[in-house]
Amino acid sequence: MAAIDCNGRLADGTVIPSLGWVAGTHLDIRVSGGLVLLTADPHAVFRVTRPGQVRLPATVRHWCGLVPGTRVLLVADAAAGLLVVHPPAALHAMITAFHTAVLGGEAV
Repeated sequence: MAAIDCNGRLADGTVIPSLGWVAGTHLDIRVSGGLVLLTADPHAVFRVTRPGQVRLPATVRHWCGLVPGTRVLLVADAAAGLLVVHPPAALHAMITAFHTAVLGGEAV
């Protein structure tokens, strides 16, 4: 888990470095299905700002309802070179769907 700071940055000393990204690594950042997806791309304009730290663009934060202090779940897929940022709305949708499937639609 990580919190968005007032400048749109996420900092994590374990998940982000597990991808081998260092300061200056260029990143492609996009939104898909309510998730924020980051991959290394030498032609991208966004970068790892400091070791273990990335800044999400304002448009991405706006689309996902991320404001300073919002906590997100970070998941790295090292084999795919992918960092997935799960905003609260995406987590809520996943957990609700899981509970519906497991509990047969009963309210929790």
